[in-house]
Amino acid sequence: MTAPGSEMVFTTEQFVPTKVFLTKGIGIHREKLTSFEMSLRDARIARYNLVRVSSIFPPGCEVVPREDGLELLRPGQIAFTVLSEAATNEPSRRVAASVGLAIPTDVRHYGYISEHHAFGQAEQTAGDYAEDLAASMLATVLGIPFNPEEAWDVRREQWKLGGEIVDTVNVTAVEEGPEDGCWVTVVAAAVFCG
Repeated sequence: MTAPGSEMVFTTEQFVPTKVFLTKGIGIHREKLTSFEMSLRDARIARYNLVRVSSIFPPGCEVVPREDGLELLRPGQIAFTVLSEAATNEPSRRVAASVGLAIPTDVRHYGYISEHHAFGQAEQTAGDYAEDLAASMLATVLGIPFNPEEAWDVRREQWKLGGEIVDTVNVTAVEEGPEDGCWVTVVAAAVFCG
């Protein structure tokens, strides 16, 4: 609630981020919630009020290094985030969390961000899958032919040859459940910071 005469005014530009950074983290603790907190600390985003958003990479948004992005945020600040997480307390069970970005060649067009979490996948597999999801979503919006039956590397080459998708990247965290039955949580995030 705002005090009389102190209205909050927002413009559309305040809600269209211009910078994003990628981060990942792993947390282990006997309590599930604490393992999640530890994974956010490892990713260096625990001090922000994270608001989960969906899958649009804003037009003209710039991917910046994590350290540069963190300098733009203040503790307690609301940070809009595309977040993937996975957790287990089963010994030796592998968990993966990945976020993939598909950035169009035309910076005036929006791209896509995908979240993927899985059990048993290796880091490369989970990361490739997240990139594939993001690129697939972008390809369908751009009208690029898309055949989900083709291998990922074949589709990726088609997108790049078509000249519509300039880049796909991912950030992925993978860990196995500890033998002592503690919880492990993995997170991967795209954090909007400017």
